[in-house]
Amino acid sequence: MNNQGMDLGFTTERIPECQHICMIYDNEEQRRKIVTAYLAAGIKEGNIVRYFADETSSEDIHAWLVEMGIELPQTEEDSFRIIEAEHAYCPSGRFVPQDVINNAVSRYAAARVAGYSGSRVCGEMTWALRDIPGSERILEYEIGLNAINDTFPRVGMCQYDARRFDGAMLYKVLQVHPFIIAKGQIVRNPFYITPGEANLK
Repeated sequence: MNNQGMDLGFTTERIPECQHICMIYDNEEQRRKIVTAYLAAGIKEGNIVRYFADETSSEDIHAWLVEMGIELPQTEEDSFRIIEAEHAYCPSGRFVPQDVINNAVSRYAAARVAGYSGSRVCGEMTWALRDIPGSERILEYEIGLNAINDTFPRVGMCQYDARRFDGAMLYKVLQVHPFIIAKGQIVRNPFYITPGEANLK
């Protein structure tokens, strides 16, 4: 990778614009360092930043960023928001992949008009383990993210806890993310399958 693209914060490598990355983790300290640096870089670069929190409190996420030297407003602004993951992914009480994808595309359009430099999202995926209606379609959603044609600069990070998801699911998760985080670095995923090739049922 060259120096063009988006700064992820936790590595000197810059990722090409409009990408979808995966972090499979089993170490909370490492996860915290990566997530905090990733969010901080987006705030510094003038991205619209969203964090979809499931098991991490908003107070903890704010504290992580403050420790990084990021000044946050007393109340959340459009530029940075922490949203409950279940509400972000399942606003109707069930998970409908295309609806969530459509909401993302609408966010890109609004951010473009508002003058943001890009969009940055980070989501904790443990919500999918609670048998919410439609949650079995999570891979359909991940594949759909890779098929978005909008050119607004963006990056999304999906967090999967290796202690919670089984090995078979994690292997499928790997197959639907073009980039992965390995040992704190971003790498092109050799297991990635394009949307046209994916058949992960």
